[in-house]
Amino acid sequence: MFMRTDRLYLRPAWAEDAGAVFGGIADWDIVRNLARAPWPYEPRHAEEWVAAEPDDGGARFLMFRRGDDALVGSIGFGYWFGHGNDPEIGYWLARPFWGQGLAVEAGRAVLELAFETYRYARIAAGHFVDNPNSGSVLRKLGFAATGEIKPYACAARGTEVDSVEYLLTAQEWRAGRQLLRKAA
Repeated sequence: MFMRTDRLYLRPAWAEDAGAVFGGIADWDIVRNLARAPWPYEPRHAEEWVAAEPDDGGARFLMFRRGDDALVGSIGFGYWFGHGNDPEIGYWLARPFWGQGLAVEAGRAVLELAFETYRYARIAAGHFVDNPNSGSVLRKLGFAATGEIKPYACAARGTEVDSVEYLLTAQEWRAGRQLLRKAA
C-alpha cells in the first residue's frame, strides 16, 4: 500500500532501503525513544527490519519527502505491547526532519487507514516520559492521555522506562477530522 500527503509519500520498506534506514535511525537520540530498536544500531539491524514481514496485524511504512525522496522515518500501527485489543501507533523521524510537523502529517494518513480501512475502534499510543516531543505529536493527532504511566522495556537502554499512555477512538478521530474540514 502507498499513501501520499502534502509533503510525503509512504510505502512499505524494500531491501534496498536498508542503508537509508540505517542512516536515519542509527542515532542514540532516536533509538533511546523506541522500545524494540537495539543499541548500538548496526547495518544488520536495518537489513533485518526491512526484510521482516510485519506479523503484528497492522501496517508499517517508510516516509519519504516528496521532491527529493529523502528518507524521513518510519510510521505504522500494530499489536505490539499488550494494549489489550487495541493496536498501537509508533513512529520515528531522522534528526534532520524533527520539528517540521512531518510526524503529524504522516500520522493523519496512517490513522485514516487504521480507522477507515482496518476499521479499528481505538488506537493506543505511548511515549517515554523523557520524550515529551512525542507526546506533543500524539496530542496534535487527537490522542488523549489516559492518566496511566506504564513501564515498557527499551532494548537500547537495557531497562524498563515509564511510558505515558494515550488513546484515540474512531469516533473522536472522525469528530476532529470534521473540525479540521470546517476550519479549512
